[in-house]
Amino acid sequence: MSPEHYNKLERMYLQANINTELYDTTKVKISEEIAQIELEISEQYFHALGAIHGSVYFKLLDDAAFFAVNSIVTDVFVLTTSFNINLVRPVNKGIITAIGKVKFKSRGLFVAESILYNEDGKEIAFGTGNFAKSKIELSEKIGYQ
Repeated sequence: MSPEHYNKLERMYLQANINTELYDTTKVKISEEIAQIELEISEQYFHALGAIHGSVYFKLLDDAAFFAVNSIVTDVFVLTTSFNINLVRPVNKGIITAIGKVKFKSRGLFVAESILYNEDGKEIAFGTGNFAKSKIELSEKIGYQ
């Protein structure tokens, strides 16, 4: 795969509305079969007990696994068909990092896993997802530029 493909995926990720509106402190790095996403924690992500909501864990884990898969799919956008997460410990400060890796690939199915770490390198959550190719071309129309 080419660095240009990874750069286009990174720009597509950062320009998505959800990342510009809600997760504006996100950083992403994509390479072959691996994606790393960082988020600086702020109180806007907290639930009533003062730690980040599970939806933030899910988003980062799914995004990292998703982009690990799309790093090796160069013609179309992939889709998450299922994703399971396990929350290990709460976090309420610092930078968290999700690292996604492709674990299995075939013509029609991809499986990827991701692990979410706190800034001390401790695992705070992990997940595994199934992904499939869509019919949506990777193009400037969807931010792939």
